[in-house]
Amino acid sequence: MSVNQQAHTGPPYGQPQPGYQGYQQPAYGGQSLPGVPQAQYGAYNGPMPGYQQPVPPQGYFPSLGFPSKGSPVSLNSDTSSLAPNFIGSLRAPPTSGAPPPASGASHPSGPLAYSQFEHGDVQNGIPASAAPVQRPPASQPFLPGSAPTPVIQQYGAPPASVQQLRNHMAGMTIGSTAASAPPPAGLGYGVGPSSYPPTTGAPRPPAMPGPPLPGQTVAAPPSSQPNHVSSPPPPSTMAGLHPGPPMSGLHGPPPPTHPPQPGYPMQQNGSFGQMRGPQPNYGGAYPGAPNYGSPPGPPPPPKRLDPDSIPSPQLNELPPQQKPRHRIDPDAIPSPIQVIEDDRNNRGSEPFVTGVRGQVPPLVTTNFLVKDQGNASPRYIRCTSYNIPCTSDMAKQSQVPLAAVIKPLATLPPEETLPYLVDHGESGPVRCNRCKAYMCPFMQFIEGGRRFQCCFCSCVTEVPPHYFQHLDHTGKRVDFYDRPELSLGSYEFLATVDYCKNNKFPSPPAFIFMIDVSYNAVKSGLVRLICEELKSLLDYLPREGNMEESAIRVGFVTYNKVLHFYNVKSSLAQPQMMVVSDVADMFVPLLDGFLVNVNESRTVIASLLDQIPEMFADTRETETVFAPVIQAGLEALKAAECAGKLFIFHTSLPIAEAPGKLKNRDDRKLINTDKEKTLFQPQTSFYNNLAKDCVAQGCCVDLFLFPNQYLDVATLGVVPYQTGGSIYKYAYFQLETDQYRFLNDLRRDVQKEVGFDAVMRVRTSTGIRATDFFGAFYMSNTTDVEMAGLDCDKTITVEFKHDDKLSEDSGALLQCALLYTSCAGQRRLRIHNLSLNCCTQLADLYRNCETDTLINYLAKFAYRGVLSSPVKTVRDALINQCAQILACYRKNCASPSSAGQLILPECMKLLPVYLNCVLKSDVLQPGPEVTTDDRAYIRQLVTSMDVAETNVFFYPRLLPLTKADVDSDSLPAAIRNSEERLSKGDIYLLENGLNIFVWVGVSVQQGLIQNLFGVSSFSQISNALSTLPVLENPFSKKVRSIVDMLQGQRSRYMKLIVVKQEDKLEMLFKHFLVEDKSLTGGASYVDFLCHMHKEIRQLLS
Repeated sequence: MSVNQQAHTGPPYGQPQPGYQGYQQPAYGGQSLPGVPQAQYGAYNGPMPGYQQPVPPQGYFPSLGFPSKGSPVSLNSDTSSLAPNFIGSLRAPPTSGAPPPASGASHPSGPLAYSQFEHGDVQNGIPASAAPVQRPPASQPFLPGSAPTPVIQQYGAPPASVQQLRNHMAGMTIGSTAASAPPPAGLGYGVGPSSYPPTTGAPRPPAMPGPPLPGQTVAAPPSSQPNHVSSPPPPSTMAGLHPGPPMSGLHGPPPPTHPPQPGYPMQQNGSFGQMRGPQPNYGGAYPGAPNYGSPPGPPPPPKRLDPDSIPSPQLNELPPQQKPRHRIDPDAIPSPIQVIEDDRNNRGSEPFVTGVRGQVPPLVTTNFLVKDQGNASPRYIRCTSYNIPCTSDMAKQSQVPLAAVIKPLATLPPEETLPYLVDHGESGPVRCNRCKAYMCPFMQFIEGGRRFQCCFCSCVTEVPPHYFQHLDHTGKRVDFYDRPELSLGSYEFLATVDYCKNNKFPSPPAFIFMIDVSYNAVKSGLVRLICEELKSLLDYLPREGNMEESAIRVGFVTYNKVLHFYNVKSSLAQPQMMVVSDVADMFVPLLDGFLVNVNESRTVIASLLDQIPEMFADTRETETVFAPVIQAGLEALKAAECAGKLFIFHTSLPIAEAPGKLKNRDDRKLINTDKEKTLFQPQTSFYNNLAKDCVAQGCCVDLFLFPNQYLDVATLGVVPYQTGGSIYKYAYFQLETDQYRFLNDLRRDVQKEVGFDAVMRVRTSTGIRATDFFGAFYMSNTTDVEMAGLDCDKTITVEFKHDDKLSEDSGALLQCALLYTSCAGQRRLRIHNLSLNCCTQLADLYRNCETDTLINYLAKFAYRGVLSSPVKTVRDALINQCAQILACYRKNCASPSSAGQLILPECMKLLPVYLNCVLKSDVLQPGPEVTTDDRAYIRQLVTSMDVAETNVFFYPRLLPLTKADVDSDSLPAAIRNSEERLSKGDIYLLENGLNIFVWVGVSVQQGLIQNLFGVSSFSQISNALSTLPVLENPFSKKVRSIVDMLQGQRSRYMKLIVVKQEDKLEMLFKHFLVEDKSLTGGASYVDFLCHMHKEIRQLLS
């Protein structure tokens, strides 16, 4: 394979691109794109004589740039099959003598840094044809009367016909067994040199200084703060930036998209950035930023010869208009934005009715209404596939994991009905005698209704007399519609005393607030802030729908090296403090007066919260304990005989002498070694044992961390993680920039719906069983998922494996049963049922998969893998599994076609782009600025995310704010996550569920800057803003309403960061432009697609 040749992915010169009128792609609906000047070319005027016109394949819609359902998305690199639906067309200039687009881009002075792929080669990618189709560079002057640029680069005489052209290029198909040499250092496909077989290659032109070519990447300088900004303490703007790659799941009305821009680069609208030629007004290096200088290009790689390839002339020997653009057109490869938009348009208007077995729901990014008619809503359960293979052999062959992402207490939109609560009195819910499954719509009543046959294990059980009802002529009970458990997919049962610990009903739960009062916490203003907030927040504790006040009791502890307990009994005039200094043997010094009702003790609590900041104002104590704090909370709940939650506010590594004492073991030198996994593991087993005790008592821990240095999140996070709690992290906490985010998180955390002392079991019908579980919980056996607390944001991911054959007729059933204590102390069972289809044909499996859920599962699987395997092994396994999934489809389901085509299943066409985002995430590929704590934090966070959250976390949402319609409620159309989609005259918003970036281009109109930031020029915009100023103008109101809307869709309050183009924070922002090559060595989307194609071909050969 020759690396410096163009992937021949377009039709031969002169053939029209379907749906492209003179290079200006109409928007969907025929109107031209707003804000994009019409191309300078006239309409395309017919094919070049001598070239056959291919007929567009059936089902291909030119305006979409992609085949409709059923037709394969193909990445064609084979000249012999010229179907128009390939990925990566390189369009030639038109045959008429129209001028090339003149963007007037002057070449910057001085050499520019080069990327690892000199001259934009498709590295390790789809090898290319020998005859690249060129396009003139944007700045090429047009000379009147000059002939159009020849397109096929000719070596010797030009091929006279299509046949000769094919022969001329026969050696260039992608299938070549010649592979490429090891990638340059730092190129990360997660595959080291070993997985690229050695190769010979065409001679490569040496790296040359000089301006980049239109198809070339200018390497960015090493990034600062890639994604969670932690080290070294940044200026206030960046304090404690939350991490994360992307995820596109949202619930709000989502944006339509920019149609792909065909043809020439989008320079017409002043776009800038990676993969583009020089732009006007850009100096060689960014002025005023010394560290952004332009290092010389990397040394040329060793020359490689490939007997099949025709050497191309050195680039500097070509006339200017013939410098080839070695690159697949990003507009021709599957676009997440387009897929999301199509799903919204096709499925957003109708309610999703759950009555039919095995229906694939709309995407998580589509706003839709659910009508429960017998299967659980996709808000509660989403599956990787809704049609599962009948046999284990077929499942192994496809490699598609069979998994369900379950969110048992998910919040529903107001227009959907909450699960009904069914009370069967003292006898409790009706269950199967053998497998103990709960009564559900799939149970079969027989013998006139006197018995029922279990749909899970086929056992026949007597119907209890009080539950008997006659059947109608179809065999259904006549009270079918009156009973939620017979007609709905999700419902609740009131549990009897048999379902309670020690056979007695539980007491209402308690909340204990435990505040670090060491020097750092007091000095930063944190202690005062927490105390002020709690005064009002305690009025908003969760309560059952119709209750006047919350049944939850509260208690307070402060700590540094010792613990202070407070008696806030309502009869006291002043709170009393009791100090426990023997932290090695923790006990609670008071029973009566520690846990109290908020309303009864209101004045004493208010007095305490006023006094705490004053009491510790002059503290000099810098050391803290941690494990004894959890032990104290646990003992208090044990003494009160109730479940509950500890809210711990903690600032530093617990180095004081006490149980659970930790040492600083942060060592970046372990990254990319076999010992890297130890960074994710707890440094002591003490906390695992403590977590086990907490789960047994129903003591859930939520941890709020405010670190200024290494804190060992991997160890401190063990108890929150195994008890079903949450971790929130605010690195370099600063009152003025971070308090709003912290207070919003705290309010939501205290108020949200939560179940205590929870146990979940998933039952399946014969043929499959639950074998593996991912999430924040504890398991003492192989079937029961135990959680001290389970809130409305947490998911449990369950993987299924075959243990027998399934039948297409009966399908497969899942029943998730969650036993929990409500916030009022009521013991309940929540049941979710789902029926899936089964198939004997692989094509049916691939037609019913859900890529977003698949990525959610794969990310969790990989993030657990780093605990026991080197990160490189985990990355390679991910790539290999996805290559096997796609190779199996290609081999068994796709219609025969040239090996040079990459064919993706319609519902999995985004698998490569999303998988690449997972591989580039900070857990699997950290940049130099990502701390060990950030990685451990992200790893735990993602493990209990739902599908919508991982979707926007791994593939962030990017909105052009300047295109927003100030008069409508809708969001502007999202655009793809690539720097080349940005225009320096616009303002963009990027969100990933943890951060919101507002990126401001250098050429934004002054009026817009004034309207949004209240300052008169670009240079006056402050990087320190953590909220947008409230200004009375339509643009400011619109942007703030968009931000509020996005914040409302996420489970955590996102940190707002203003990024000015060419500013040092821009490197952090670019980390989230996930379709581009990352500075840590992650591949661009185009390169990764080429790499996946190569892996698939190796598997097929």
